[in-house]
Amino acid sequence: MGKKRSQAQAELDMTPMIDVVFQLIIFFVVTLKMSDDRDKTVALADGRAGVEINDDNLPKGLHYLTIDVAKDGRISYHDMTLTPEKLNGFIKDWVRRYGSDFPCLIRADGEAVHKNVSIVMQTFTANGLWKMTFVAVGRRKTEKK
Repeated sequence: MGKKRSQAQAELDMTPMIDVVFQLIIFFVVTLKMSDDRDKTVALADGRAGVEINDDNLPKGLHYLTIDVAKDGRISYHDMTLTPEKLNGFIKDWVRRYGSDFPCLIRADGEAVHKNVSIVMQTFTANGLWKMTFVAVGRRKTEKK
């Protein structure tokens, strides 16, 4: 009679793969949340006469900084309210991390008071940011093409 050979069963440790899957889920949830965090109360002004800004006519690889100014004067970044002092600290930190060579987009409500928009503009320039653009609606939803 021959000896029975014991065969060790091969096992696959799934722990690293599960860790990677969870990290991917977290990454996509965080990036999705950041892209949707705009102040929903901001009704942009009519900008049909302006230049359309899109990914094709902006330099690649740059960071974008978008600040919202609501009709009631609320200044926000990704729906996080900023006082003028907090805005200044936030901009200083942003410039420290990314430098000053990137576009700054201002999403101001069509009925926002200029004084509040001016606060954002002055904070940008005080921190060495000069590439400012105002975001507006290209075509009203009620208009026909």
